[in-house]
Amino acid sequence: MSKNSNTKNEENKIPIEREENSTPDAGKPAELPEQDSSELKAALGRIEELEKQNAELKDALLRKAAEFENYKRRTENDQLNILKYAAESFIRNILPVYDDLERSLSHIDEATSFDSTKKGLLMVYEKFGKIMDAQGIKKIEAKGKPFDVNLHEALMQQPAQGVPPHTVLEVLETGYMYKDRVIRHSKVIVSQELEISGGTDDPDSDSKENSNENE
Repeated sequence: MSKNSNTKNEENKIPIEREENSTPDAGKPAELPEQDSSELKAALGRIEELEKQNAELKDALLRKAAEFENYKRRTENDQLNILKYAAESFIRNILPVYDDLERSLSHIDEATSFDSTKKGLLMVYEKFGKIMDAQGIKKIEAKGKPFDVNLHEALMQQPAQGVPPHTVLEVLETGYMYKDRVIRHSKVIVSQELEISGGTDDPDSDSKENSNENE
């Protein structure tokens, strides 16, 4: 019995050993087909290229952001300077007028006559008026014009014969416009409607009434 059992065990061991020898080595990596390997290399190369492009775009974006920040800062400074020195051109234009006025006042005691002083002041006034006109500053013509709340400021009203109501009679302070904007309203006196009395003082109407009574 023992011999038969041993021979049976030996017969059973043979196929097992063959199966163990037929299995691949677990320590060796699995080899990919040649086509899959080339596709993987191409994919890795594409990823590397995209990462490089991404880094370049990120660097360009940071540079543009820095440039825009510098441009924004320069623009803000320029705007502040424009507001700060907005009147520089006008001041430069009126300086000669100020010089002329100063010279006239410095020689006022030496003037031989009142007419020469008056003439000098008129020249300064006309020169200053031309500068204001060149800058777009104009007087508001008000006297004799219908009252306009957009241009005039009525300080008082008074009756006036032969003048339509709400007409500017006198200008107490001249108004000015800068281009299309009113920078100072004209202060004026405006005419008002005349009160109509109950009776009549017309002699012609009395004679007409008397002639009618006689008839």
